[in-house]
Amino acid sequence: MTQGRVLIIAGSDSSGGAGIQADLKAVMALGGYGATAIAALTAQNTRGVEGIHAVPPAFVRQQMALFLDDIGADALKIGMLATAEVIEAVADEIELRAAGLPLVVDPVMVAKGGHRLLEESATAALIARLLPIARVLTPNLPEAEVLVGFSIADEAAMEKAGRALLERGPQAVLMKGGHLEGDDLVDLLVTAEGTVRFRASRLQTTSTHGTGCTLASAIACGLAQGRSVEQAIARARAYVRKAMETAPGLGHGHGPLNHGFTVSPFEVPLP
Repeated sequence: MTQGRVLIIAGSDSSGGAGIQADLKAVMALGGYGATAIAALTAQNTRGVEGIHAVPPAFVRQQMALFLDDIGADALKIGMLATAEVIEAVADEIELRAAGLPLVVDPVMVAKGGHRLLEESATAALIARLLPIARVLTPNLPEAEVLVGFSIADEAAMEKAGRALLERGPQAVLMKGGHLEGDDLVDLLVTAEGTVRFRASRLQTTSTHGTGCTLASAIACGLAQGRSVEQAIARARAYVRKAMETAPGLGHGHGPLNHGFTVSPFEVPLP
């Protein structure tokens, strides 16, 4: 099985727990090779996002082009893109140099602290340009509600929303149910062939910063390594859960995960 080359187009998280930083950690921990095209810079910590600086669209495309023309990719992952102009640029570059590669789209819109990460005017561009080319779309419930235009309060509504999103073009939609109440969690993988349910018990933890970014990148890594969508999701969910269970407990808000739990420390013998 190939190592798996994953090009990640997303925003940077200065606190290291989400965004590009989490993406790279996840891909490395699962044995893949991660590269990045940084689409936005953020100033944030575990308490929230305090500032965003969008990267010029032409420079985002240049980062993508240079990597794809040299090393190449087996899968791509999209996270925070911030503006409609960046979305258009990324979609154009994918169509030019990476058409047909597995693409995982995490429609990052709002941070856990409530700070908007995608301009409202950019939602239409996201729907029109990225959903039709996605192999897997991974919305949480608030993001899905924005995309489908109705509230999601239970598992039946999750599946209805997944079907509605499937009509927008992605080959598969992973509806993440973490925002529903209850001790049991369910994620729904919705495809044209049917719906697969992934169930787990809720972890009582505040170490949840970057879970969405990490999950999407872990899925992209699995696809890059030749796994099926269902196999990639199953491994990614197990990875994220263990990373939450072994989290270091850092910060005073939503803390980061332990992305490196699969990696053994390298010890240099003392002289």
